[in-house]
Amino acid sequence: MPQSTYTSELFEELKILCLFNLETTQEGIKVHSSALPEAIAATRRLHDKGLITQADGGYLTSLGHDAAQYAQDLLTILETTDVTS
Repeated sequence: MPQSTYTSELFEELKILCLFNLETTQEGIKVHSSALPEAIAATRRLHDKGLITQADGGYLTSLGHDAAQYAQDLLTILETTDVTS
């Protein structure tokens, strides 16, 4: 199994993906120039990867929607305090 490295850059990208409202495709996000540099850079990387439509946010692409769904599901699982096996 390949070893993964969880970098601060990946965490920033996950945080951006978790900002999207998955209930509608008509709602995007805008990362303003006054945002934290880490958020601006993460948004650009997500755009470069084809997950969002604009370098400053925009809408999720089809692949981006899948990625955001996985990211938000994982966050929900990890935040659950009553974990059963």
